[in-house]
Amino acid sequence: MKAMIVNAYGNSDVFEESEIEKPRVIPGHVVVKVMATSVNTVDMMIRQMGQELPLSPALPAILGMDFAGIVEEIGSDVTDFNIGDEVYGCAGGLADLPGALAEYMLADCKLIAHKPSSLSMREAAALPLVGITAYEGLVRSGVKEHQKVLVHGGSGGVGHIAIQLANYFGAQVYSTGGGEAQLSMIESLGATGINYRTESVSEYVEQHSEGFGFDVVFDSVGGENMLNSFEAARLNGHVATTVSMLELDLTAAHFKGLSLHVVFMLIPMLHNVNRQQHGRILAELASIADNGALKPIVDERQFDIAEVGLAHDHLASGNAMGKVVLTV
Repeated sequence: MKAMIVNAYGNSDVFEESEIEKPRVIPGHVVVKVMATSVNTVDMMIRQMGQELPLSPALPAILGMDFAGIVEEIGSDVTDFNIGDEVYGCAGGLADLPGALAEYMLADCKLIAHKPSSLSMREAAALPLVGITAYEGLVRSGVKEHQKVLVHGGSGGVGHIAIQLANYFGAQVYSTGGGEAQLSMIESLGATGINYRTESVSEYVEQHSEGFGFDVVFDSVGGENMLNSFEAARLNGHVATTVSMLELDLTAAHFKGLSLHVVFMLIPMLHNVNRQQHGRILAELASIADNGALKPIVDERQFDIAEVGLAHDHLASGNAMGKVVLTV
């Protein structure tokens, strides 16, 4: 089968088209004919940093975590999937799990679900990592109907899904963006847009929450922006973050009595712990999508897997709107 192999970590030109053996099915797994895969920031981090990241696979490696495709073979003990089923998931591209930048992929059944029938293969491939991350952060934060939820970075991959899920859960949703195009996308998804370049945290907290702060702040920007999240949260509020690899003064969080939820959705894949939770979340996301409440935004530029380096460059440029997806 054709696969894009990484033989050395580094720049976006490290991918090499190769012919390798098709994976063989094993118990508890399926072999999927990959139809589409998407690029996530963590894919670029692995490609750039290699073994500096503890989650990077040994070389040679097949990257690519998210996929959508068709079940071609099933393991002897598999009962939830049949040959010909359309499925999607986040099931490889790190540690000892070969990824989706290939014609076929071996996937643990616990990490996949039936594809939403309302979404195309490209749309479905855009959803797993960001969808699970957004869902986990909101659920762990205890989001409830009528709460005020602030999403930092609402035009990004995780952020634009978090907006839609918070709306689905019945919250009043607000989101920060940095320009007209970003704010337009945010408002099209059902959130009140906040221009962080022209409005201070204190100003938008006063305007949108009468100075009390937001019940839940979902921070998909992270880093130093977490201090803005602490400032924006109400007393005893919740902050969920997807980017917390830094040293930070937690004094503000302490005096507000905030609950901080660090979301690292790769844990089940890396440690083979509670993998079935990902399959359950993906099934729930498929139901939400098929009910018309969730639709990932896919960047208009199209790539095939032989152009994966260009796709990485496009995402890194900051010019992508929504998820960057490759067709296999």
